[in-house]
Amino acid sequence: MEGGEEVKKHVKMLQLAGVQSLLSNGGKEVPLSSIEGKMACLFFSAHWCRPCRNFTPKLVQIYTMLQTTGKNIEIIFISLDHDQTSFLDHFKSMPWLALPFNTSLRQKLCSHFGIEHIPALIPLSVTPSGALGFEGDAVKLVEEYGADAYPFSVKRRGELEAMDDARRQGGKLQELLGCKDRDYVISAEGIKISIADLTGKTVGLYFGAHWCPPCRAFTKQLMEVYNELKILRPGSFEVIFISIDRSKDEFQASLSAVPWLAIPYSDTTRQELTRIFAIKGIPALLILGLDGKVLKTDGRTAISTYGATAFPFTESRVSEVDEALRKEGDNLPRQVNDPRHGHELELDMAKAYVCDECQQKGRHWVFYCKQCNFDLHPSCVVESNVGSL
Repeated sequence: MEGGEEVKKHVKMLQLAGVQSLLSNGGKEVPLSSIEGKMACLFFSAHWCRPCRNFTPKLVQIYTMLQTTGKNIEIIFISLDHDQTSFLDHFKSMPWLALPFNTSLRQKLCSHFGIEHIPALIPLSVTPSGALGFEGDAVKLVEEYGADAYPFSVKRRGELEAMDDARRQGGKLQELLGCKDRDYVISAEGIKISIADLTGKTVGLYFGAHWCPPCRAFTKQLMEVYNELKILRPGSFEVIFISIDRSKDEFQASLSAVPWLAIPYSDTTRQELTRIFAIKGIPALLILGLDGKVLKTDGRTAISTYGATAFPFTESRVSEVDEALRKEGDNLPRQVNDPRHGHELELDMAKAYVCDECQQKGRHWVFYCKQCNFDLHPSCVVESNVGSL
């Protein structure tokens, strides 16, 4: 049963708190009994609060969608504004009901529901014993799952998190990267590539954005590795761009500059993947193995540090490369004196450099001059001038 007796009890609770009636968006008085039989939520918010102003349009969209699909839901706005004018200015953007502006009454409700910050969305409920109760603040749940969060309960969160776990661990690329209406990813030219074509490949999920300077720097590194593997191991590696861009134009600018594929910008799968893999910062690169399951959650470090030599970017392969580099370093001198440069060169590790002798790119071990920014491949050192170990 959805609402019903539960909300009748909450109507009584609100009446005991001093609530006599509610207001519609048009300013008309609405009897408190109008919420009986509905799944009710209390929305604590204020016009002066920026997070509230950012969250309210999202909640409006979700509320409208739920109403359209037949969900019997009602929201009651409880204003924490400083005055009546601010309350009305904030309320005019909301399609639901509101508690009349009353500072004494709202203090009672804030105390009863333990409101410590806003926005707060409190779904009303009844405990198994039949006592009056309420679910925890559902704002984060709504932000993460949208309309799928309905009815905003702890039980529903558990169900949604279980679904996320199944997608993350299931090894099924279509379920992870696709959706009901899309079984493909796109190229910069808008060509649709079947997700099934990714089966049997190592796949990198690249979370990035055009506006992010670190992303632009890492994109160059990733492109070098991508193009190198395209030659050395054709068909073995693919990258899927998961855009965190702020507009479709930014997304197109990001995609047009790279050779790989992407989730369409209009697809909510982008946000779902960000949530499923708990992406907190960009750039981020997750590596999926041949079975479609996550091999490495920090592909960015593997790419930046070891390049294509670490492919397929498993923990074991990264350890092998790291050990090989350590042994190589152990067999190199700490300093050298090369006749083509007047200063002593010291051994160091660099992610990338250009050798001043052969003009070829280098990675990892380098002999360099602190004073002149001079770099030399270990293989380019004149052996007769090598110093002591």
